[in-house]
Amino acid sequence: MGRIRVKICGMTRLADAQCAVEAGVDALGFIFMAKSPRFIAPARAREIIAGLPPFVAAVGVFVNAELGQAGAIIQECGLNYAQLHGEETPEYCRQLRAAAPACRLIKALRIGGPREGSLDPAVYADCTSALLLDTYAPKLHGGTGDAFDWALIPSLQLSQPFLLAGGLHPGNVEAALGAVPGVYGLDANSGLEDAPGIKNHALICRFLEQVRTKEQALFQSKSKNAIKKARKM
Repeated sequence: MGRIRVKICGMTRLADAQCAVEAGVDALGFIFMAKSPRFIAPARAREIIAGLPPFVAAVGVFVNAELGQAGAIIQECGLNYAQLHGEETPEYCRQLRAAAPACRLIKALRIGGPREGSLDPAVYADCTSALLLDTYAPKLHGGTGDAFDWALIPSLQLSQPFLLAGGLHPGNVEAALGAVPGVYGLDANSGLEDAPGIKNHALICRFLEQVRTKEQALFQSKSKNAIKKARKM
């Protein structure tokens, strides 16, 4: 396991973004679905993104957005990634990538719901850069605040990098990292809030600290196992 990337989603305030950056976050998420309690207007998101330092990525979250609308917001805000949380097809992803080639795509999959009629994750391998695994809820496209059964992940047989989402917070993130080997990154939102769109700075700092502590412990454990294996050869 290498370095765990951390994205904090649902950003609506500059102070929250600054806190996350200072705590060592890798990416910030901005939700452009109007019905979301964490919706942010593109113009406001652009102001926050303009103040981000190098190597902190800006991620736009879309849910079944019209192709032209998504492309326009990507261009207006200078997004590095577009995270697609609806029923976007592989063909939609290809068209959006062609319209905004500088923006990488992340496709969210809702885990724990009915599998009948759902697409094989492998169909997104050639049109997205990563997948995001979130908790299924019948009437929601994310932001449930609940974790899904992480034991379901191996059955997905994922072939590309994936991020883990769904109810992550300081109280369960170490357990998540221990239970989900191979995870590329984490996406936290409601578990770091006082209210929708209002982040708790102490929780943000604690979350990042716990991720880095667990990351180091996993690295040391992997190194010790490698040394033991080498000595037996």
